[in-house]
Amino acid sequence: MKKLGLLLCFLSWTTIGQVNTEIHVYDILQEGNNVKLKNGVNISNNKGYDNQPSFFKDDQVLFAYSRNGATDIVLYDLKSKTKKFLSQTPNGGEYSPQRIPGTDDVSAVRLDNNGYQRFYGYNTASGENKELIQNLKVAYPTWYDESTVVASVIVSEKLELFICDLVKNECISVSKNVGRSVKKIPGSNLVSFVSQNEKKEWLLQSFNPISKNVKTITNLGETQDVAWLPDGTLLFPRGNRIYKLHPQKEKVPTLWWGFTDENINNISRMSVNQSGTKIALTAEVSPRYLAQEQLDAYNNRDIEAFLKPYATNVKVYRYPNTLSYEGIDNMRKRYEPFFKNTPDLNCKLLRRIVYKNQVIDHELVTINGRQINAVAIYTMKNGKITTVTFL
Repeated sequence: MKKLGLLLCFLSWTTIGQVNTEIHVYDILQEGNNVKLKNGVNISNNKGYDNQPSFFKDDQVLFAYSRNGATDIVLYDLKSKTKKFLSQTPNGGEYSPQRIPGTDDVSAVRLDNNGYQRFYGYNTASGENKELIQNLKVAYPTWYDESTVVASVIVSEKLELFICDLVKNECISVSKNVGRSVKKIPGSNLVSFVSQNEKKEWLLQSFNPISKNVKTITNLGETQDVAWLPDGTLLFPRGNRIYKLHPQKEKVPTLWWGFTDENINNISRMSVNQSGTKIALTAEVSPRYLAQEQLDAYNNRDIEAFLKPYATNVKVYRYPNTLSYEGIDNMRKRYEPFFKNTPDLNCKLLRRIVYKNQVIDHELVTINGRQINAVAIYTMKNGKITTVTFL
């Protein structure tokens, strides 16, 4: 990723706090009245930020992939199991890649290192790119047709929904206080988007680009990511589960699929291919990776690497609920001199238990020639360690 300060504006709208996310693809199998997701594969398999999957073809997936300190567009072929990089921007990176209708070209939101953020088109044959929408800081776009884009746009540090005619070079604001999910609804002339009400709940709404009418479909609660099956069934995630609702046939959402894999956590971006046979999703990795990351840094006495997995407002407790201190600055004040003054410092992991968003570590710690048994409980949220409780 690029310099942190330049990323905050964009990433605050994309995946707040997500550090290590992966793209998974599953086959959607209909067995009688039941659906099963099978043959799951991690197609990014890459440490860091990988996000925003969309299907280029039924068996090819586009997504944003972190490499060499930047974020580039990748095309993954599910048959050959190969990655092809479609961009390599030296002074910026790409997000939310999608196929441009009627072409083999790709669009993406591009964030330059100088903070310039715009919507670009990329020629997959020549590698050339050009700005498609000027004067708007596009954040989350979707293609309505070959010449029309509906997008959430950053305006005065908030998101507004715009419809843009690329032929006429005209953009019109449709709705304010919207979110990141903008999707075309299959089998209709509508686009879905999310907006927030007074209770900070996300409402899924539909927008007709021709009539400009806006209607509410359902209340999503805290969720703002959605996908649509070809038959018009809505999918939305909560934690490691996906729920379904057919707005024309059902009033109450029901469970579509629940994951037991510990590497599927806090599902966010989802995309279904045109035939409805595959789903791609973004998920946070297992909490064990964050616990191991801070443990390795602890043993290396590397203060920066040690602090990286922690939330800025991390709380540290003595069991059961006595607050010792709060905040990453206070953590630095305690651990930085401790690392410098303890050359034999070592923590040996004796046993680790992973349960949902918590990790329990039984440790044998060596400090100045003494060995101490310790138990630490780490709680994770949005890709960061938010609390630590020592027994």
